[in-house]
Amino acid sequence: MEAEPVTDIADVIRSLMREVPDFPEPGVHFKDLTPVLADARGLAEVSKAIADAARGADLVAGVDARGFLLGGAVAVTLGIGVLAVRKGGKLPPPVIGATYTLEYGTATLEVPAEGIELAGRSVVVIDDVLATGGTLAATHQLLTRAGANVTGAVVMMELAALGGRAALEPLEVTSLYTA
Repeated sequence: MEAEPVTDIADVIRSLMREVPDFPEPGVHFKDLTPVLADARGLAEVSKAIADAARGADLVAGVDARGFLLGGAVAVTLGIGVLAVRKGGKLPPPVIGATYTLEYGTATLEVPAEGIELAGRSVVVIDDVLATGGTLAATHQLLTRAGANVTGAVVMMELAALGGRAALEPLEVTSLYTA
């Protein structure tokens, strides 16, 4: 007997994610998406929903690290390529990078400056979570500097209270689940 089709992707995510109280610090209720990705049906349904939102792009940019998992699955579904947006220092030079502010310091994201033609390509950015928007804004900035046309961003979960969507305006953002 086949499983019933999913009618609400947010319900799938909510039913599979794990809430961890007081992690990474007291008072924080961490929403762990690892069980969603480890569940065959969860991964398939999330990948399909993200692919539906990403149609029209000719390249997926998956953000380090869980964006790689989602981005690869979505790229296969859409029949297009995937670009890994890596944390600084992980790619051989030359690279195009963007540095952004974290709560306690800075971080850098990079893509290859050679070997992958980004100029004029329609690229959708995929990541697991939208929190403050710093990571996705930096990704948007570096892809735009590389000449790509960033058509939007798609995330599995948005933590709305952190206001990350505002940091990405006017970029169109699609979230499968809002917490």
